[in-house]
Amino acid sequence: MTQALSETDALVALSGLQHLVFCERQAALIHVEQVWREDGATAAGRVLHERADLPGGERRRGVRVERSVMLCSRRLGVYGRADAVEYHPDRAVPGGHRPFPVEYKRGKQKHLLADQVQLCAQAMCLEEMHALDVLRGALFYGESHRRVEVTFDPALREATASAARRLHQLVAERLVPAVAEAPRCRKCSLAPSCLPSVTAAPDRARRYLQTLIPDP
Repeated sequence: MTQALSETDALVALSGLQHLVFCERQAALIHVEQVWREDGATAAGRVLHERADLPGGERRRGVRVERSVMLCSRRLGVYGRADAVEYHPDRAVPGGHRPFPVEYKRGKQKHLLADQVQLCAQAMCLEEMHALDVLRGALFYGESHRRVEVTFDPALREATASAARRLHQLVAERLVPAVAEAPRCRKCSLAPSCLPSVTAAPDRARRYLQTLIPDP
């Protein structure tokens, strides 16, 4: 059973949950230190989201689609925006439609917990806003043009709530964790600011500093 955050807790960006599950240090640099660097990959992702986030709506075969939907959850303490929310006909819920969030991602189809947590947080926001259960959503990967449907089971919901608690802790305590260098670092636009090869271990940091300031 997850515990709701108090009303006095500040809201954090929903997108930060994806950053945190991918890498705690990346999340802290962005959401604590306000560090951001754009590269080709992040620029492509930004353009994809700008196209998907154009406000408006439409109907497709009985499904109402709303784009650029503002979201908030007091329980998780997050706010953000859904690229799109589809409202599927469902006679079992008040109003006759059940929300189905869709998040657009650059690149090829993959099964990353970080992406699933971000989508699940959107669903939990929609549940709070509409007072009904949101059971599934989808991740759309731009390069492969494929949807990956995600079921919001108890394990994923707990992982999402846990990520929200941890992000709040980092922001409240202004923590920037050190992390071990990993293959993911090679594709991170923040690598020049993060310096993962020297921040994780004191001996590496000492050797790096010696290259900048040689011993007398």
